[in-house]
Amino acid sequence: MKPDNKIPVLDRISGQMREVLEFQASLPQAVCAADDYAAMRQAYNDERRYWNEGGPQMLRTEEVAVPTAWGHVLTRIYAPQAQPGATLFYVHGGGFILGNLDTHDRIMRLLAHFSGCTVVGIDYSLSPQARFPQAIEEIVAVCQFYRRHGERYGLNGERIGLAGDSAGAMLALAAALWIRDRKIDCGTVCGLLLWYGLYGLQDSASRRLYGGSWDGLTQRDLASYDAAYLRHADDRDSPYYCLFNNDLTRDVPPCFIAGAEFDPLLDDSLALSQTLLAHGQPCQYTLYPGVLHAFLHYSRQMNIAGAALRDGAHYFLQQINR
Repeated sequence: MKPDNKIPVLDRISGQMREVLEFQASLPQAVCAADDYAAMRQAYNDERRYWNEGGPQMLRTEEVAVPTAWGHVLTRIYAPQAQPGATLFYVHGGGFILGNLDTHDRIMRLLAHFSGCTVVGIDYSLSPQARFPQAIEEIVAVCQFYRRHGERYGLNGERIGLAGDSAGAMLALAAALWIRDRKIDCGTVCGLLLWYGLYGLQDSASRRLYGGSWDGLTQRDLASYDAAYLRHADDRDSPYYCLFNNDLTRDVPPCFIAGAEFDPLLDDSLALSQTLLAHGQPCQYTLYPGVLHAFLHYSRQMNIAGAALRDGAHYFLQQINR
C-alpha cells in the first residue's frame, strides 16, 4: 500500500496513548543493527524497566528452573494468596525474539492480583537461537511439570489457563491446541486469555492500514519476526503457526480475545473470534479503543491497560467458577 493511503493512526489514538508515545520519544533511543539480537534485547529490557515498576505485591514469588527436553526453562511463580483456585501460565510477547520475565513482570502481577490465581511466567527460549516449535514444546513441558509437581510449589495443577500478549498470545493458543491434539495431561485447561495476538494471517486490511515506526509492526518488521522464528517457509502452513489451519471447530478452551483498535494485527483477533463463534466455541471478543499494539505494558499511565487485564482476569474467573 502506498504510505499516503494508510490510516493516520497518530491523529486518532487516545490522549493517554499519545502521552505514552511522547514519553517514550523523550527517552534515549538505542540504535541496533537488524541482526544484533543481543543489543535489541538489552534495549528492550532497558526500555521496559520503567513500565514494570510498582506492581502489586504478592504473598509469595519464587523462581523455578523447569527441566525440559531442550534444557531448563526458568519460570516465576506469582502467588497472590495461599490457596489459589487455579493456575494461569503467562507467555510473554516480543515478536518471538525479545522479552523475558522482567519485561512483563507488572503485567503478571496485575493479572495475579485481579484474578486471585497463581500466575506462572514462562521464560521460553527466544528466536532465532530457538526456532519453531521449540517454544511451544517448552511451554507444554512447563505445564506438564506443574501438573505433576504443583502441590510441591503450592499450585493448583488440576485447573489451569494459558495467557499471553502478542506473540505470547499465539504461543499460548498454539500450546493449548498442542495439548489437545496430543492428549497431553496438563490438567483441565479452563480458559485462554489472548491479548492482541497474531494467529497466522499473512495479509489483512489491518496489516495494510496500520503499523509504523511507533509500534515496530510494519510489513517488513512482521516479516523479520517470522524469518527469525520459523525454520523454513513450509512452517507458515503448520497448524501450530497458522492456527487457522488447525481444527477450531471443537474442544477449544474458552477464549478471551482482546484487540487494540489501531493494531496491524487486529484482524487476526477478529478472524479468530469470528471463527470460534461460528462453530459454537466459547469466546469473548473485546476491542479496546484508541490504543496501539502493546498497550498492555503501559498501566502506569493508561487506565485502559489495567482495565484490559482486569477484563481478562474476570473472564477466567467466570470459567473456573462455572
